[in-house]
Amino acid sequence: MADKQDKAAAKEAKAARKAASKAKRGQIFQAFNMQRKEDKALIPWMVGALVVVTGVVFLIGLLIGIEWFLLPVGIAFGLLAAVIIFGRRVQRNVYGKADGQPGAAAWALENLRGRWKVTPTVAGTTQLDAVHRVLGRPGVVLVAEGAPHRVKTLLAQEKKRVARIIGESTPIYDVIVGNEENQVPLAKLQRHLMKLPNNLRPAQMDTIEKRLAALATKGAALPKGPMPAGAKMRSVQRTMRRR
Repeated sequence: MADKQDKAAAKEAKAARKAASKAKRGQIFQAFNMQRKEDKALIPWMVGALVVVTGVVFLIGLLIGIEWFLLPVGIAFGLLAAVIIFGRRVQRNVYGKADGQPGAAAWALENLRGRWKVTPTVAGTTQLDAVHRVLGRPGVVLVAEGAPHRVKTLLAQEKKRVARIIGESTPIYDVIVGNEENQVPLAKLQRHLMKLPNNLRPAQMDTIEKRLAALATKGAALPKGPMPAGAKMRSVQRTMRRR
């Protein structure tokens, strides 16, 4: 009886993995088709990477007399280079569309890899300016998006609130997302946070997270992710005021 249950469970797990793999391939193919239609240089770049990398590896093999042995290796590396180019161009396209839209910074932060605790829209305005709080190994990072003259005030106020809770010994960084001087572009936001020094141990992060939980969120909530290109700002603001 137990053997039958184990076999059934193994069969279900295998079917689930197969379905997940199929869904993932479908998503990649869909992303490729969408990118190909918008980015006419995608296929030439991918084919060029495949040919160049394969050719270089083949020539190296030719010099040492094992060119046919290295040919499959060259093709494998060429395909890897083509996939990397595809991923980079898709990422650039996605960030390009999201750049400047309300909620874009929160979306980028919530896709951070690693042990980061993201609390979106801890402060905001009805004009869709917002400050998001991120807790990580560097300390507390306050990330603002919106009009610079408004978010600077929001940042200063939120920095005081956080400092009162966690004390002066924990580093507090502030970042304004944008393309002007002393701002961090949306596409480089994740990389900017990753480059900050590690100042906290995991146990310290847990303690600070509990303290920060006592801070009430103020300000209107932004939508989860960048606003649709055709969204009407006045309608959104009226909805947020009702909250």
